[in-house]
Formats: sequence, structure tokens, C-alpha cells
Amino acid sequence: MNEICVIGGSRYFGRRLVENLRDHGARVTVVNRGSSAPPEGVTHLRADRGDEEGMRLALAGRTFDAVVDQVCYTPGHAAVARRVFEGRTRRYVMTSTVEVYADLGGGGPYREDALDLTAGTIRADPPPSGELTYGEGKRLAEAVLARPAEFVFASVRTAHVLGGDDFTGRLEHYVRRVDAGLPVGICADPRPASFIEEREIAAFLAWAALGDFGGPVNACSHGTLDVRRLCEAIGRPLYTRGESPYSFERDYTMDNGRATALGFTFSDVGDWLPGVVEEARACV
Repeated sequence: MNEICVIGGSRYFGRRLVENLRDHGARVTVVNRGSSAPPEGVTHLRADRGDEEGMRLALAGRTFDAVVDQVCYTPGHAAVARRVFEGRTRRYVMTSTVEVYADLGGGGPYREDALDLTAGTIRADPPPSGELTYGEGKRLAEAVLARPAEFVFASVRTAHVLGGDDFTGRLEHYVRRVDAGLPVGICADPRPASFIEEREIAAFLAWAALGDFGGPVNACSHGTLDVRRLCEAIGRPLYTRGESPYSFERDYTMDNGRATALGFTFSDVGDWLPGVVEEARACV
């Protein structure tokens, strides 16, 4: 039986990941600050992932086949993880993001090798963690964990996740406005993006935890969306010039060829988008 540690995992697709691993026979240990109760049938350890000594105390005497880090946002987080988990796991999977490609310029679909995790593309003098953008924090965290270590490191660069349980309210924003006949703000030339449904990314992360590959891997459903197509899947939108969560001025599309070649079968955006819209509508 596989021993899997999930750091975070308290909500949204992180919680689905924990349930997925548990339901497929893994012994799951969740490490977080305890803001919400974990699913039944898993071990829960309370610790702040940025507190190195607290993490060591919580994990004392425990080893794992794999770790899935859902909440690694900065190089500081990554450095603590390296020190705490070296010698404690054979595999370390970090949930990263399409945002790591945000500053590359040009257009997608981006392949994993578009980003070089060396000093050539990662800032040598990054600002303090509190001043990092989300994408830069993730890039720097990947760079720290990608250095040679006793464990195999894989970074899952997930597309924008859509799901009815999205606590950020981004999809609900569109459902509320379209259903109410209110205009939706979009930029002058909305660019396409890759997306993935919450159950699919949870399944992908579980698959990655149990795999043996290393390095970065893109996770996205086949097909792309822009803000107009997303709104049209909801109803009859009215548009105005402005900002909204998925109105992007840059291309956020990814190539999922590596993950497909490794054996994961992705769905198509069109397969799940109508159902996700209805789930979000039920939450409004």
C-alpha cells in the first residue's frame, strides 16, 4: 500500500485529490494548519508548511512513497520542503501553474521546455516572497526543488481549473452576471487559455503521485477557451470594455503532449464545460 503525504488538501481540488488517493487504496496523510476537517479515513497532522521545525515535529518518524505539495507558493516554501523531506520520501510532486509561462512573451501552446529553470530565466535576485507575483513565486519554487535531491521531483503545471466548488468565485462571477443580464468586462483582444476540470486535475495529481517520471508536465484538457466562449456556454452575454477573471491579454495555452505520451488520457473542454456551468449556477 502506498504511503502518500498531501500538503494542503483542505479544499477544492486538493480535497478531491485526497479522496481520490484514499479511494484507490493509498494511506493518505494530510498536513495543513487544520482550518477544516479532513476527509474520513486519512491521517491529519497539523503544521504550518512554512514552519520548518513545526513540520519536522509533526512528521517525526514518518516516511512516504510520495508527497504532493498543494501549497508551495514561494522559494522559501520550497527550501523548507527540500530540507524536511529529503530522506523522508522517494518522490515529490509540486502543484504548479500555467502562470509560470506568463512572462515568456510570444504565444502558446507552451511546451514544458519553453521555461528554463536556470538563472537565465529565473531572476537571480528575486524580491521578498511577499512581493512575488503568483507566477514568479511558482517558477522560483520549481527551480529550488528541481536541483539534485534524494527524491525524484515532478512539477505539475496545471491549467486554469474550473469547477462548481471553486472557492475563488471566478466562474460564479460570470454565471451571476450573464444570468442577470449584466455586462461582462472583457479586454480589447481576449486571448485563449487552457483549462482543466477540478475532478480531472485531482485525478491527474493522484496519477502523478503514483508515477515514476520526473520534471515538469503540463496538465490541461484538450481544447481551449477564451472569455467569450466561456460566457456563451453560460447564456447570452452582454460585453463591455473592462476586466474580468478569465479575460486574458496574453496567451495561456499549453501543450499536453508530454502527459499524454506518459499515459494520461485527458478529456475535451467541451465534454465537461456545460456540467461545470450548471454546478456553478447551483451555487449562486
